[in-house]
Amino acid sequence: MIRSVCPAANHVSKRFGSVRPTSTLRLKLLITKSPSCLTRTYVSLSKNTSKKDIFAPLDTFTRRHVGPDELEVGKMLKSLGYATMDEFVRDAVPQQIRIPTGSVNNETIEAYSESELLSRANDLAAANQPFRSYIGMGYWNAVVPPVILRNVMENPAWYTQYTPYQPEIAQGRLESLVNFQTMVASLTGMHIANASLLDEATAAAEAMVMAFSAANQKRKTFLVDHAVSPQTISVLQTRAAGFGIDLRIGDIASFSEDASLLSSSTVCGCLIQYPDVNGSIRDFELLTKQMHSSGAIVSVATDLLALTVLKPPGEWGADIVFGNSARFGVPSGYGGPHAAFFAVSEKLKRKMPGRLIGRSKDAEGNIAYRLALQTREQHIRREKATSNICTSQALLANMAAMYAVYHGSQGLQAIAGKVHAYTRILSSAVQSMGYTVENKDGFFDTLSIQMENSETVHAAAARANINFRRIDDETVGVTLDESVSPFDLLDVINVFAAAMDIKPLEASSMAEIDPETGGQGIPSSLKRTSAMLHHPVFNTHHSETEMLRYIHHLQAKDLSLVHAMIPLGSCTMKLNSTSSMIPVTMNGFSNVHPFAPLEQVQGYSTALKELEKDLCIITGFPACSLQPNSGAAGEYAGLSVIRAYHRSRGNENRDICLIPVSAHGTNPASAVMAGFKVVAIKSLPDGSLDLVDLREKAQKHKDNLAACMITYPSTFGVFEEGVTEACKIVHENGGQVYIDGANLNAQVGLTNPATCGGDVCHLNLHKTFAIPHGGGGPGMGPICVAEHLAPFLPTHPVIPTGGSDAIQAVSAAPYGSASILLISWAYIKMLGGDGLSHSSSVALLSANYIASRLKGHYTLKYKNTRGLVAHELLIDLAEFDKSAGLKVMDFAKRLQDYGFHPPTCSWPIPTAMLIEPTESETLEELDRFCEAMIQIREEVQEVVEGKQPKDDNVLKNAPHPIRLLTEEWNRCVMWKFGRMIGPYLWFLVHTPAKKRSIH
Repeated sequence: MIRSVCPAANHVSKRFGSVRPTSTLRLKLLITKSPSCLTRTYVSLSKNTSKKDIFAPLDTFTRRHVGPDELEVGKMLKSLGYATMDEFVRDAVPQQIRIPTGSVNNETIEAYSESELLSRANDLAAANQPFRSYIGMGYWNAVVPPVILRNVMENPAWYTQYTPYQPEIAQGRLESLVNFQTMVASLTGMHIANASLLDEATAAAEAMVMAFSAANQKRKTFLVDHAVSPQTISVLQTRAAGFGIDLRIGDIASFSEDASLLSSSTVCGCLIQYPDVNGSIRDFELLTKQMHSSGAIVSVATDLLALTVLKPPGEWGADIVFGNSARFGVPSGYGGPHAAFFAVSEKLKRKMPGRLIGRSKDAEGNIAYRLALQTREQHIRREKATSNICTSQALLANMAAMYAVYHGSQGLQAIAGKVHAYTRILSSAVQSMGYTVENKDGFFDTLSIQMENSETVHAAAARANINFRRIDDETVGVTLDESVSPFDLLDVINVFAAAMDIKPLEASSMAEIDPETGGQGIPSSLKRTSAMLHHPVFNTHHSETEMLRYIHHLQAKDLSLVHAMIPLGSCTMKLNSTSSMIPVTMNGFSNVHPFAPLEQVQGYSTALKELEKDLCIITGFPACSLQPNSGAAGEYAGLSVIRAYHRSRGNENRDICLIPVSAHGTNPASAVMAGFKVVAIKSLPDGSLDLVDLREKAQKHKDNLAACMITYPSTFGVFEEGVTEACKIVHENGGQVYIDGANLNAQVGLTNPATCGGDVCHLNLHKTFAIPHGGGGPGMGPICVAEHLAPFLPTHPVIPTGGSDAIQAVSAAPYGSASILLISWAYIKMLGGDGLSHSSSVALLSANYIASRLKGHYTLKYKNTRGLVAHELLIDLAEFDKSAGLKVMDFAKRLQDYGFHPPTCSWPIPTAMLIEPTESETLEELDRFCEAMIQIREEVQEVVEGKQPKDDNVLKNAPHPIRLLTEEWNRCVMWKFGRMIGPYLWFLVHTPAKKRSIH
C-alpha cells in the first residue's frame, strides 16, 4: 500500500478521513505529532524564509506537471511581445466570455501535494469494504499476471501511446492488437474481429445497429432474450430510441416459434447470451437456423473463458459475437475500463464498427501492421459513418492479448477447467443441503440457486463479507472465477450452510464432495472439440522471462510520451503523472465489482462525488454524469438528454441538429445516433462560424430545431468571437446548445461552456484531465448540463444514477470506466484551481510560441484578430504540393526521422497539420520540435529549387530505417542525418522504425 513519506501526514489523514483539515490545523497537528518529518517534507528555515513558507510542501504538483518554468514562460511571453501572462490571455481569449478570476482557484478547488493526495487516496481505498463479490453479470475478479501488471498496465511506454495512425512508429502495439483480434476470432470461431470496443453493453448496441443497417433500415424489429444482462438491455433501449428500432424483450424460444413474426419481414436480428446472465447454457443452433431463414442476423453475447471449453458460436452459425474480455487479466475496477471484443462473419466485415488492424507490407516488402478499413472513420464520413466510435480500449485489449499469450490454449483451458470444477462442487454442495440449482443441466461458472427466502442467504453472506447476485426474492446468483481459492469456495459453501442452520463444512471435507452429483455442467453436445490459439505467439512466451522480453520487444518499436512530445491537435497529449496513476491499481480500488452495494464503496462514492463537483465548477454547470465512457459516448449521451428534454415538453418533432464544419468530427455521427438529422453550418474564410448562415438555417428549421453542436475553441484552433451570439441564435429558435469539450484544455479557469452560452458539454478526461490515451483507449466522456437538463441524466438498471426523469443507460457500468476517473480526480486535486488555470494559460502560450517560431516558414491558416491562436495551430501545407509535389503525409513521415510523432494530419482540412503542444512540454522540447520543422522546411526548399528530385528526396523516402545508417546509401538523396541534433539521432538508432507502410 502506498503511504505518505511523512508519518504525520498519515496521522492527519487517518484522523480526519475524507474531511481535510484546514492549513492552520494541519500545521499544528504536524508540529505536535511529528516535528521530525518537517526536515524531510518542508523547506528549511533561512533568514529570507517566512514561517508560513517553512510549512509549505515541497512536493507540489503544478511545477511537475507544467513544463515551462517561470523563466521560460517569461521568455516565451517576451518573444510574443507580452510582459505578463494576464496581458497575453486577455488578447487570446475573447473578453465577453472570460469568467471572474476567482471562479477556478485554490479557494474553489483546493490543491493537494503529491504525498497528501496519495495519503488521501489510501484512506478512500480503505473506505471501500473488502467484500468478495461473486455477483457476475459480465464482471469477474480477474487475476492480473504481475509481469503484465507491472510492464503493461503500469508502464508509461504502453499507456502514453496514441492511436496507431502512424504505423511506422507503432508496430509494437499494432502487433499486440493483431494478437487480440486473432485470439478473439479463434475463441469465438468467427471470421474476423476488431481491435476492441468500449464495453459489452455498447457492443450489443453496435450489433443491433449493424443488423438494422444490414437490412437497409427497412426491418425495424430487434428481438432480445430476457436472459441477457440487464445493463445490456438498458443500453439497447437507449440506442434503439435514436434509430426508431422496435426493441422486443422476451423469451427468445417463444419468439422463434412465432411464425407470423418471423415471416413478417420486420425482424432485422436478435440477441442471445451464451452462457446467459443466469448461468444457463442453451443450444441455439436451431434458433439460429430459424432466424437466418427469416433473413435476420443473430448476435451473441458470450464469455471468452467459457469458449475455451464451449462450442464456439461461429460453429453454430452466429453472425456477430461480442462480450467483455476483462476476465483475461484486467482488474474489475468498479466497472472498467475493460475491452469489449467484437467478431463477425465474412459477409459483415465491412460493416463492423471500431478499428481493425491488418497485416500489410512496407515499401520494401517487409511485413508490417497498420489500421485497415479506415474509410469508416467518423472524421471522414461524418453523419454517414457506421458508428460514432472514435476511441476503443486498446490498453486493456493489449492486456487481454498478453494474458492469452502468457497462458496459451492449454493454460486457458486449465483455468476454465478449474473454474468449472469449483462451480460443479458448489452445485453439489448446495443441492445436498436442500437448495435447488435452477440451471443444473447446463452451466459453466454461474449458478442460479433457489430457496424459500433469498434474504437469509444474503444476510449470511454479508456476515462473511461476501456478495451474491440478487436475482429475486427466491433466487440467488453465484459466479465463480479464476481468483477463487479452495478456502474462498469453502466460505461460499458455508454461507449456504449458515442460511440453513447446517453445521459448516470443514476444509478437510471438501475433497469428499462429488462434483458429478451437481448436475451435467456443460452438455456434451456443446463441448468444444475444435483447436484454438494455434498461432506460434500463443505457444511460445509462457515463462516470465520470455513474456517480459516479448513485452519489451514490442514496446521498443513504438514512440510514446517517454520518448518525445506528441503534438497531435485536438488530442491533448499531456503528462499522465505517475502520482495520479497510482490509485488505479491500489487493491481497494482495483478489485471492486461495479454492482457492489453502495454502502460498501464509500471510498469510490466520495471520490466520484468530488470529481463531479469539481467538473461542475470548471464547466459552470450545476449537474454532471460520469457514465459515458468515451468522448463520443459523451456526445451521444448529451444529445440523448437534449432529445429527452424536448420530448418531455411535447416537442417530439424537434429533430434537426445544426453542426458547423469546424465542429469535432464525431459530432455528426453522434447526432444521427441520437435520432437527429444533421444540417451543416458554414465557416467564414477566417475560420470563424458563419453567423449569417447559422441564423438563416436556425430560423428555417425553428419549428423542428433540436440542437446545435459547437466545438470551442474550434478545431481550426481559434477562439471564435461570436460564440455567445451563436448560442443566442439557437436558443431564440427553440434549440439547445451542445458544447463539445474536446478542446476544453484551452478553457479551464479562463472561460467555460456555461459562460459561452451552452446547455450541455462533454469532457474528454483523457485529454484535458490527464487520463492516458493507452494507444487508442481507454477514455472517459462525462457530461455536465444546465439545471433544466439535469433531470434527464442517464440512470442504470442495477445501481440507480442520474436524474428524476432519466434516460436509460449509455454504458454497461453505472460510472463507466470508474477506476480511471480516479486519475482525473487526482489530477484536479493536485493542481488545485490555480494550477488548473495556469495549465490552460501555458497551453495557450506554448501553441502561440510555436506559431511565432514557425512564422515565415509555414502558413498559419487561422488566427484571431490579434494574430493569436488558441491551444493549437493549423498550418497549411497546400503550397508545397504545388511547388514540390509534397503532401501532408510526407512531412509527417519526415518528422519521424527527427524523433517526433507527427501532429494531426489532413484534418480538419485535408492539406493541413494541426499542432497541439500542451502545457506539459518544456521550452527546450518546443524548440526542438520547431527546429525540426524549420529544418524540414529547408529540405523542402531543396526540392522546390530542384536540388532534390520531386519523386526521390528525404521527405518522399521517409521514414528512414536504421539500416540506412550502416549500408551504402546509393539513392540520389544526400546524407541528411549528419544535420540532425543528437536526440533525434538517438531516437532513430534506438527505435527500429519500418519503412513507410503501403497504403
